[in-house]
Amino acid sequence: MKFLWWIGLALVALVLILFAISNREVVSVGLWPLPSALEIPLYLVVLGVLLIGFFAGQSLAWISGWRWRREARRSRQRIAMLERELEAERARRGETAPVAALPR
Repeated sequence: MKFLWWIGLALVALVLILFAISNREVVSVGLWPLPSALEIPLYLVVLGVLLIGFFAGQSLAWISGWRWRREARRSRQRIAMLERELEAERARRGETAPVAALPR
């Protein structure tokens, strides 16, 4: 499976390299309120926008998952509390071994 991942990575790298070689023309990039403009290769503009979009999407996905992370954290805390209560109850009753599993 790792081999397939490396092949996929090599294909993506090859496509990006071919894209960069094919689009070396210089373009003028300006941001509306600013008076100046940058002259940079087209492939840097496209790859930069893709990179910014990727990180923006990852950030939004991470932010939107806060509810599930909070629920998982609360569940872990609840499980730990219940395990402590179970151990305390077993110690109070004098049980040392865990309860045997039910037969299948």
